[in-house]
Amino acid sequence: MARSKTGIRDVAKRAGVSVTTVSHVLNETPHTRVKDETVDRVRAAAKELGYRPNRLAQGLRTHASGMIGLVAEEIAATPHAGRILLGAQKRADADGLALAIINSDLQVEPFIPPRSVHAFLDRQVDGIVYATVYHDEVVAPPIMRGVPAVLIGARDRDGSIPSVLPDERTGAADVVRMLIEHGHRRIAFVGSSDDIPATRGRVSGYRDAMAAAEMADEARVVDDTSDAAGGYRAAVELLDSQDSPTALFCYDDRMAMGAYRAAAERGLRIPDDVSIVGFDDQAPLPTSMYPALTTVALPHYEMGEWAVETLTALLGAGGAEVEPSSPMLMPCPVIVRDSVGPPRDE
Repeated sequence: MARSKTGIRDVAKRAGVSVTTVSHVLNETPHTRVKDETVDRVRAAAKELGYRPNRLAQGLRTHASGMIGLVAEEIAATPHAGRILLGAQKRADADGLALAIINSDLQVEPFIPPRSVHAFLDRQVDGIVYATVYHDEVVAPPIMRGVPAVLIGARDRDGSIPSVLPDERTGAADVVRMLIEHGHRRIAFVGSSDDIPATRGRVSGYRDAMAAAEMADEARVVDDTSDAAGGYRAAVELLDSQDSPTALFCYDDRMAMGAYRAAAERGLRIPDDVSIVGFDDQAPLPTSMYPALTTVALPHYEMGEWAVETLTALLGAGGAEVEPSSPMLMPCPVIVRDSVGPPRDE
């Protein structure tokens, strides 16, 4: 009730300053000179009275709504989407922006933003963050170029829309290097049969690390479906082979679950007889497994935060044209737990 009855004149009266001064302070008007003690007094008065600036009225004056839109593909079906939203929300709050979120169906080529993007633009959002699931490279249509925009999980073909991607290739290489540092040489990759960017990035990182250690000839890859059943089948093939691996690097944590089962059925202890690592750090899987799974984390929170921070910078630049650039590659850290040890016979 206090908010609806309290106006800027009430704040000015409580602080003992003019209405213009209150407006400059609360709207953070650039190039104005207001003493620090006056700024503190105005803000204290506004807080005491429960006053907040009328964003709608500000928008009419400045042609800025103070709101940005986030379109996320398959929020309900993607376990990591919540982390993207949390990172984006934290950054938006810090930047004084309201964040509106819309779920979208998974898009297929050609890349066509859904009607929700049009709905955002109709409501005059200042900018848009578009988070994709599987896209590698997209050609953004004109509607995505008519407003400041940032992509998560995809790269714009001509580089004119800033984008952020997880550096899965380096993350995969890092976890393989960790296995090598523990003394492993027979390291196999339990891979995904899905032809998506994550598959290509992770197997490339595995091969990079094996080649760097002069172990390229010992690289072994068995692909199957990216679930526990697929991980089980691929691990069985590897563990039952001659010169079986002492370490399994699994495409994701679900495949690692299947690998755990295959090892247990063969009387192999983890990590005493075989080390197993995963990828994704998909809660609660890694800490629910015994022993707890060493894995590589996808930086969803950090990508959401970076995207909004970048969008805020674009808005601050007044919509200036963006120079073509490469995507930001966000590090994927190795999360060390209990499933890695030295090899049993090397």
